[in-house]
Amino acid sequence: MSSPLGSLVVDSREGRRVMVSRKTRETTISTNLDLDGSGAATIETGVGFFDHLLGSLAHHGLFDLEIHASGDLAVDEHHTVEDVALVLGAAFAEALGDRAGIGRFGEARVPMDEAVASAVVDIGGRPYAVIDLPFRGERVGELPLQLVEHALEAFARTAGATIHLIGTGRNDHHLAEAAFKALGRGLRVACEPDPRRTGVASTKGSLG
Repeated sequence: MSSPLGSLVVDSREGRRVMVSRKTRETTISTNLDLDGSGAATIETGVGFFDHLLGSLAHHGLFDLEIHASGDLAVDEHHTVEDVALVLGAAFAEALGDRAGIGRFGEARVPMDEAVASAVVDIGGRPYAVIDLPFRGERVGELPLQLVEHALEAFARTAGATIHLIGTGRNDHHLAEAAFKALGRGLRVACEPDPRRTGVASTKGSLG
């Protein structure tokens, strides 16, 4: 499935592995993704807590993920966070190809101390995001928390994923981390091959 990001450079590898890069006047991003990995992650975006969240997503999704990004952080974090999410979503779309033979749907619920988050995912090519994470503060570290929802919406758009992600908690760090862990586990189930399925998981015969 092709991404709507026209400026992408895509290098597909053996299996469900892909390298995707994108350069604009605001950001330069390269992403290596292996959907059938072990959860190894190297994330360098310049926004420390965002790195932590993406590392949690990869670890609990069992995706091998490498992201290197530089952006106009002297302005603010917005462009970097949004563009990383867009490129990561595009990498998922490219690695999944025609999405035949996968489970398509995934669900996970993850606690972290007083916080708990639930993710329900459809990776079948229909982009939509419903995010309800009631943060109490404005930031965790360098990450403005209003960008969490924006990043998840951007990821859903280019990945071709429907994401329903909700949570509660008193500690913003815990709530955000539980949410990304739940999303990772939900994506893992949705992306996993189904040995009983040879085509796409749709009664229409096609996804999207």
